[in-house]
Amino acid sequence: MFKAQKRSWLRRLLGLAVACQFGASIGVAQFPAEDADLEAAAFSPILLGKSDDASIAPVVYNEPAAAFHLAAPAGDDLGDSVKAADESTDKSDNAGQEKDSRDELIEDLTKRLDDMEESWGQYQGKITKEAEAKKKKSSYKMGGRLHMDYWNFMDNSPGIGYFEHDDPANANYGTDPEDRFLFRRLRLEIEGNVPQNMVFRIQMDFNNPSTPEYKDAYIGWTNLPYNQVLLLGNQKRPMGLDHLNSSRHNVFMERPFAVEAFNEDARRIGLAMYGHNDAESTFWAYGIYNLENTSTTGRFIGDSMQMGGYGRVGGSPWYDEVSGGRGYWHVAMSGAVAKPDGDASGADSNNNEARFRTRPEARSDSRWLNTGRIVGADWFETIGLESMLNIGSLQITSEYLFNWVQRDDQIAGSGPDTHFHGGYIFASYFLTGEHIPYKRTHGTIDRVKPFENFFLVDRLCGNRGRKMGMGALALALRYDYIDLTDGDIQGGVGHSVTGGLNWYWTAYSKLQTNLIYGEIDDHSPVGPTGTEYTSGDYAILGMRFMLDF
Repeated sequence: MFKAQKRSWLRRLLGLAVACQFGASIGVAQFPAEDADLEAAAFSPILLGKSDDASIAPVVYNEPAAAFHLAAPAGDDLGDSVKAADESTDKSDNAGQEKDSRDELIEDLTKRLDDMEESWGQYQGKITKEAEAKKKKSSYKMGGRLHMDYWNFMDNSPGIGYFEHDDPANANYGTDPEDRFLFRRLRLEIEGNVPQNMVFRIQMDFNNPSTPEYKDAYIGWTNLPYNQVLLLGNQKRPMGLDHLNSSRHNVFMERPFAVEAFNEDARRIGLAMYGHNDAESTFWAYGIYNLENTSTTGRFIGDSMQMGGYGRVGGSPWYDEVSGGRGYWHVAMSGAVAKPDGDASGADSNNNEARFRTRPEARSDSRWLNTGRIVGADWFETIGLESMLNIGSLQITSEYLFNWVQRDDQIAGSGPDTHFHGGYIFASYFLTGEHIPYKRTHGTIDRVKPFENFFLVDRLCGNRGRKMGMGALALALRYDYIDLTDGDIQGGVGHSVTGGLNWYWTAYSKLQTNLIYGEIDDHSPVGPTGTEYTSGDYAILGMRFMLDF
């Protein structure tokens, strides 16, 4: 109400100002200086009474300006009266035009005042919000995930037992892998914001209660130019699509050979920048990291810094906005250049991080494909290529990674330079029609949301039988390959085929089942005399119950 009254008074003042401006041209009567009272009364909104001066006619403020006139003197002839009437009509027409111009001017000025008031109000609101935000404490939220696994090593050849238990001094040397039930992940996490533009995240894994591990543990700065975020702390190195996907969303239970071998455990302490363009069609990440895994110790100690530079760039040349992202094509390239500590003598506190190894895409005790720590490794480089095509319920994804190691032949035990490589391809299809969403700003997959959650309940109101929701069902098939044997390094050559069935109960819970068949060749010799076995094959069944919050 107050604002409306204010506008009304503004309009009146504007009208008075314009009236004064145009007063001379619309025929307002000029009063003698001594008749100050009458002049003031002429601008009053009430009707004036008769004056002692017979030549002055009554006037009304709200009537046209032509009404402010002097009475005709007595005795004038009729012709003069008609002429005066014509002149009065002309003045009345002009006054109407002048009034229209005045109204338009008032309307324009009023609109400008309204715009100024709105702009000023927005500015004041912004200042108020910023002042309030500066006084607020950090905000945060808690989350976590629970992954329970069952692994059945159904069948394997004798060589696999020696890859699993490879220490001759151990009583279990050469025995078959054992079935197991375990917590693959048992994580709690907290993340939040610090006014004005900082973020943080702390994630702890208690899957081995006697030795907890930190995963993500960083602080960061947001709202940087070019949609960038700068993170400092323990975080994933930008290499390998499957490793950068969250374990909550991945299609298979364990990561492919090459992704795990060339970016083992993914996370390291580093400083990294992440960004994307305004259209979200292109993303990038780059940073510098220490090569040693400190997740169980919380500290790096040593004279050799063992640093590595990692980067990734890519985008989605095709993304179907109309279907809500049910169709897209992702392509990306990643790379790394690293300086490991090639001294394998153990004379210092550093562990030589030129080592590439992986498990058989299952939770075995040992990594069956393993180069060991490469003596004399001076530098190594890695390049990764990614492609992910999604058409409705069908997704086809592939990666290939190449690794080169340069060795210092002046170090005892060193050998020639080496070249390792590997990759995979898989297809996934939803029987119930859902699709795998894509996060364009990060170049990773996102959370699957079933059309209908899984449930099983008794019917109500006396109806017989039960009602059931199916959830979402997806089939998947993956072929995986890696070659970690070159020259004097015999880490093994691995092939595997994995069939998967994913049953999504809700967007936050699911059951994964994997059946794996694999072969390993060209492995360093193992066996009772150390020479018998260089190859082996295996069949493994895995099941994982998953929930995150």
